[in-house]
Amino acid sequence: MAASTGELVCVTGGSGYIGSWLVRLLLDRGYTVNATVKDLSYASHHPTPCTKQVYANVDDEKETKHLEALEGAESRLRLFQIDLLDYDSIVAAVTGASGVFHLASPCIVDQVHDPEKELLAPALKGTNNVLTAAKNLGIKRVVVTSSVSSIVPSPNWPADVPKNEDCWTDVEYCKQKELWYPLSKTLAEKAAWDFAKEKGLDVVVVNPGTVMGCTEIYEDFFMGSVHVKDVALAHILVYENTSATGRHLCVEAISHYGDLAAKVAELYPEYNIPRLAKDTQPGLLRSKAASKKLMELGLEFIPVDQIIRDSVESLKSKGFIS
Repeated sequence: MAASTGELVCVTGGSGYIGSWLVRLLLDRGYTVNATVKDLSYASHHPTPCTKQVYANVDDEKETKHLEALEGAESRLRLFQIDLLDYDSIVAAVTGASGVFHLASPCIVDQVHDPEKELLAPALKGTNNVLTAAKNLGIKRVVVTSSVSSIVPSPNWPADVPKNEDCWTDVEYCKQKELWYPLSKTLAEKAAWDFAKEKGLDVVVVNPGTVMGCTEIYEDFFMGSVHVKDVALAHILVYENTSATGRHLCVEAISHYGDLAAKVAELYPEYNIPRLAKDTQPGLLRSKAASKKLMELGLEFIPVDQIIRDSVESLKSKGFIS
């Protein structure tokens, strides 16, 4: 399923961090892209390079300004404002596309006040609406962005086996611990697989680890880091390769948050990074070849040193650190 000049695909959540990189790489490969956003009038905080063609009754393009510099955007990128709970708005964005990349889903880890409204309904019902539209419109393949949060926490997984695509987050554990984000990602991914089986839709999934790093340890569901460019490329690889099936763990390596912190301290001693316990994720077995399915498709992961350097230098350039 190699890229054909001008082939139309839809990317939900196209103005987000991963979505922006995916749109960029798709345009670079000759695709035409329908990118969806939640609100075309909302000012984005992602300063990365969309077209001035706006398919909504608004004048403010601030949420999409970070895409304007993308080569090919003016002629091959169209924007659609959608609500994941509004099926008709999704249909408008998907119509005419050959494939769909479904990235849009709320990402709230802390301070969740109404789990059903803020996370569960948009993730679960939104995924169902996107897949229904894809099925009804004859889409040939849908790539769903899930997360390692649908793989961990999984306390009953065998202690002597590195976690892999066969591992699933424990739903009851998440409910008991009020881990609403991994619960939303798990339920949404399970719903996608149920839909694919029942309706005969070609679905493939990418499960990224922590993209760009984080500010907390997240003991229950940190599993390793990955460069945002690799996450975007993984989506394209599983879309273009018909041999790609099932779930695809997407991490540079399975590692602990303490490993990441130690590497930051090594590369940037001037920041006096606190020393953390060696095993910040108790019971998590480390693995350098955890993402072998993507490696077999040709993905060469950017090493953790470069992930950290790119993240830190980006923060420096934007004035968040000095």
